[in-house]
Amino acid sequence: MIAIDGQWSDQLLFFLSIVQSSGWLAPIVFILVHLLRQFLFIPVALVCMAGGILFGSLFGTLFSLIGLTIVSIIFYLVVRHMPTTVNRLFRMKEKWFGRHAQLTVGQVAVLRLIPFIHYHLLNGCLYERKKDFHSFVMSSFLANIPLAVFYTVFGQYIRQFSLTMMALLFISFFVLFIALREKVRVWTLKEFLESSSS
Repeated sequence: MIAIDGQWSDQLLFFLSIVQSSGWLAPIVFILVHLLRQFLFIPVALVCMAGGILFGSLFGTLFSLIGLTIVSIIFYLVVRHMPTTVNRLFRMKEKWFGRHAQLTVGQVAVLRLIPFIHYHLLNGCLYERKKDFHSFVMSSFLANIPLAVFYTVFGQYIRQFSLTMMALLFISFFVLFIALREKVRVWTLKEFLESSSS
């Protein structure tokens, strides 16, 4: 059986106790946990699981979507003023997905379901395609829906999955990723000559 890493389960229990003890402020504290989790190196999936445990499927998903959308908005506002960070994200994207990869919103949504792929790397992929604020926020919101729903509703059962079930799950993510790829790629003559010479 798959078990959650000891350090992660300790962090999850710690945040569960903080949120539970905050009474009617619990939703606000939970959304703040979403904002702080990247500084504490807590995976998004664990926070979404905690939302399902604390608030149930519907409200846990809603609060996770609010938290993740605020995180994406902050990412957009910060990245606009930090071109070196953007360049670093694009270099990381090239290493992971290739130089000419232009991930669609659907592909980003599928990749967000895989816990070890960095959340802000995928935000960077969205930012590369959607430079204006409204388009970026809408794309990010849509890409966050499967993540929030999946880990909130089914998150508490994931650790009970067998290795076979986990393998089938990742294979289906891979098939979805391929199916949702951009079908047409336009290269400039300069890009074509650079790629053929290397």
